[in-house]
Amino acid sequence: MKVLIACESSGRVRDAFLALGHDAISCDLLPTESPGPHYQGDVRDIINDGFDLMIAHPPCTYLTGSAEWALGDGPYHQKVKPGTLVGEARREARREAVEFARMFFTADIKMKAIENPVGCLGRYLRKPDQYIQPHEFGDDASKKTGIWLWNLPKLKPTLRIAPRWVDGKPRWANQTDSGQNRLTPSPDHWKLRSATYKGISSAMAQQWGDYLTGEQACS
Repeated sequence: MKVLIACESSGRVRDAFLALGHDAISCDLLPTESPGPHYQGDVRDIINDGFDLMIAHPPCTYLTGSAEWALGDGPYHQKVKPGTLVGEARREARREAVEFARMFFTADIKMKAIENPVGCLGRYLRKPDQYIQPHEFGDDASKKTGIWLWNLPKLKPTLRIAPRWVDGKPRWANQTDSGQNRLTPSPDHWKLRSATYKGISSAMAQQWGDYLTGEQACS
């Protein structure tokens, strides 16, 4: 089946679908990190090319709820890092990010899934159909992620990874004891955090690929 993986440079989800025989292509402004079918450019150039399924990962920098303080006009309770948008500039960036995500919500593709970490899309567009965690799909990591679905079933957990416990709270390998992400600051920190975990990628390809193939056989 013809599958579009939008806003993906890692190639993980695309490669999972390719491995199962689907005609999958990823798309991002960045080049692909894994050799394979990839359109480097604006997803709007190809979104209407007759895809059976789209999985979209709209950039979450200005959609996430982790820096809500920066939407205000100050004064701020913490030091503002160089390059961080604050105040009206950040509010405008959020408006643009929401409208970009809305484009995926309204795209004329019958079967769609949009994923994003916990943030504001549930307020501005609609609530997610489900939340998933990497540790439900075989990865020793925590990252609560919302999934919005159109004509697709919810993902079913495949392999649950038990946490370690710190002061009565669950923690996974990507977390410090306090619950913060272990990734150290770096220029590509955002890209490393945004890549879809391999277990989730495989579950998307297996479960939605099987569903898509079954739907096509019945049509």
